Amino acid sequence: VQLQASGGGLVQAGGSLRLSCAASGRAFSSYGMGWFRQAPGKEREFVAAINWNGVKSNYADSVKGRFTISRDNAKNTMYLQMNSLKPEDTAVYYCAVDRGAWGAPAIEARRYNYWGQGTLVTVSS
Repeated sequence: VQLQASGGGLVQAGGSLRLSCAASGRAFSSYGMGWFRQAPGKEREFVAAINWNGVKSNYADSVKGRFTISRDNAKNTMYLQMNSLKPEDTAVYYCAVDRGAWGAPAIEARRYNYWGQGTLVTVSS
């Protein structure tokens, strides 16, 4: 099982990026997925999560209204559209798969048992 996160990069404040997380090795269409991030010197924090069919989602307060999570089960891929980026969004972003099937979007990291390698997002002021 592998999760490959991509799409990170350097962007100016106010700009946009779209992250992708491609899953391989098994089908994840029955499982929720999520995005977390870790800034330098800080703990990993929840960003957004989506349930198995994409109908339900959860967002951290810090990204609500700016970030949108989505998924394409036919492509085994999850996305994070990030708009109006701020310098405080700078972090390594990780995608993950929920350990349980059919559940609601989970905000706790302990709910996830597969993690990608991370993609770096840097927002300059």
